[in-house]
Amino acid sequence: MEDIINQIPPDLFKFLLVTVFSLLIGLEQRRHNKDEATETLFGTDRTFTLIGITGFILYVISPQALLPFAVGFVIIGGLLAIYYFQKIKIQQRFGMTSLITALITYSLAPLVYTQNKAVVLLLVVGVLVITEIKDSLRRFTTKFDNDEFISLAKFLVLAGVILPLLPDAPISETIAISPYKFWLAIVVVSSISYFSYLLRKFVFPDTGILLTGVLGGLYSSTATTVILARKSKEDIDGNRIVGAMFLALTMMYLRIFLLALFFNQQIAMLLLPKFIALIIVSALIAVYFIKIKKAAVAKGAEKIAPAAHQNPLEFKTAMLFGALFIVFAIITQFVIKTYGGNGVRTLAFVVGVTDIDPFIINLFQGKLSIGADIITAAVLNAITSNNALKLIYALGLSDKSLRKELILSFGVLIVAGIVCVFI
Repeated sequence: MEDIINQIPPDLFKFLLVTVFSLLIGLEQRRHNKDEATETLFGTDRTFTLIGITGFILYVISPQALLPFAVGFVIIGGLLAIYYFQKIKIQQRFGMTSLITALITYSLAPLVYTQNKAVVLLLVVGVLVITEIKDSLRRFTTKFDNDEFISLAKFLVLAGVILPLLPDAPISETIAISPYKFWLAIVVVSSISYFSYLLRKFVFPDTGILLTGVLGGLYSSTATTVILARKSKEDIDGNRIVGAMFLALTMMYLRIFLLALFFNQQIAMLLLPKFIALIIVSALIAVYFIKIKKAAVAKGAEKIAPAAHQNPLEFKTAMLFGALFIVFAIITQFVIKTYGGNGVRTLAFVVGVTDIDPFIINLFQGKLSIGADIITAAVLNAITSNNALKLIYALGLSDKSLRKELILSFGVLIVAGIVCVFI
């Protein structure tokens, strides 16, 4: 096939590309406007194909000066403007999608000549997809409110404006973390949580119990455990509730590994075999409760409202994370100087009753005078302690009938975490 293509004159091959791409765009316009009256249409397959060919002819006449192509662009643009104003006057419709698509079609020739063919193909595919998903986009945008756009703006400011401006020098001898790394930690954790939040709210708005566990584990496994525990008091199969909790724990290990991989690859590789073992244990427990110990008869509705999870980009959430990050940096440095590695391992158990992400990222980022094996053990200790806290939450908030299952299942995972420290 490549030999055959090489035998075709370059200009002829590019002409065929422009023609085929223009025809595809025209066919899509015909399909998209199949329900419209013919007299109201700007044009479809033949019109768009001829526009693309016109652009090709006027470009190849003078590819250096581009004067014929520019004149043609002005003329076609003027004709499109006349059509648009007539459309507004007669039909009272203001859409410009077909007109802009026509101008893109006219510009295919210089793109084919000057850009990589894959880029041009990607552009054509993009035009086809964007034109086709008009109704889907309209439905999707109805889910947004002012708060969501403000949240997106916050994320762009956090990641694209503030982060590049911060210095990368340590704050002080006591706090060996630079402002850049401090803010980077906020951005990375917020990114993972924000991604889960968007999936939860916009892609899977009516998620059931199990998907709530999966997405919630990326967001916050502790918050998800609390939400699911409260849900167990409704008329829902308790085994699926416990299974969903362990799906959240499975995703928690994945999230922490991604953080380790981003901040400290050496620690990530040391954690990898231990996390694989813990993921297998938690996943098997989840499968046991979902598939093997499931209720014989399906119970009540398993929907959880999208508002169950708080937006992770709220100002107070970021500030709380930042405050904990600084506090744990100071405490960790003090414990290392005073008690050494054993002190850090013990501190990890204490930290487990709080949000462990700031502490763990401190261990990943900080230039600490302790070995990688001690950091790995401290991370595992913090997770194990945090799992014990989740058990307490689950026992206190869930239905009493689940207490035995919760104690046994969380007990297995907690013991597995302790064993992994010593292996």
